[in-house]
Amino acid sequence: MKMIEELIKSGKATIVDVRTPAEFMGGHVNGSVNIPLQELPTRLAEFKTMKNIVLCCASGNRSGQAAAYLQQNGIGCENAGSWLEVNCYC
Repeated sequence: MKMIEELIKSGKATIVDVRTPAEFMGGHVNGSVNIPLQELPTRLAEFKTMKNIVLCCASGNRSGQAAAYLQQNGIGCENAGSWLEVNCYC
């Protein structure tokens, strides 16, 4: 987690929130991008253009699933868990 925290604090992370749009609108990390978990397969090309991807969601479960999927598709990323925790690093 220390590496993720440093990446976020440096401003070099691309923070992707994989919650639903409704959840995202209810609160999110400033500057984060909302790409819901179910949209990952159709948006892989988008991820391939991103650097230092840090994933978050409500609890870390969906972002963990997203990280596994992206890594299986050759995209480097980190699961940071809850968006509330990520928000503390900003």
